[in-house]
Amino acid sequence: MRILLSAICLSIPLAVNACPDGPDHTEQLEALFESARMAPNERVAEEFSQQMWELWTEAPDATAQALLDRGMEKRAGFDFLGAIEALSELVDYCPTYAEGWNQRAFVHFLRQDFSAARDDLAQARALNPRHVGVLTGQGLTFLALGQEAEAQDALAAAVELNPWVQERHLLRAPHPKPGEDL
Repeated sequence: MRILLSAICLSIPLAVNACPDGPDHTEQLEALFESARMAPNERVAEEFSQQMWELWTEAPDATAQALLDRGMEKRAGFDFLGAIEALSELVDYCPTYAEGWNQRAFVHFLRQDFSAARDDLAQARALNPRHVGVLTGQGLTFLALGQEAEAQDALAAAVELNPWVQERHLLRAPHPKPGEDL
């Protein structure tokens, strides 16, 4: 009986919910980064930043989008445990979608679980190294953890992509070397 049951189980394909690859927004994002760099002021740059967020929060499929939306709604309602639950489902379902990791990191940050935020942000950055929100999130998280050098590196990377990010004020000017003019 056990052999028959094993044979039946092996012959039935597993119904795995695999997250598809999301849309490739590389060209659109590069154009938005360039527009942000050329923006004459913060107000204009904010419009480009908003367009970036619209692209980053476009999930790969309807299931991922529903989980992302639920997690963000729970977070907005200060139901942080509910948000972590939904966003954990999202990263389990769609581990290659950087925004799932980023949003869960944000909830961890709000809960002041900076180590968990740092870990999720590292995953998000590995998946999308040019995600300005991930970079600024890393900067803030590293600051909260007292890791100044890492914070400055992440913030510098964010400002390089978008010189108008709100967190730019946290970026310290490089110190001149002895004998070097400011």
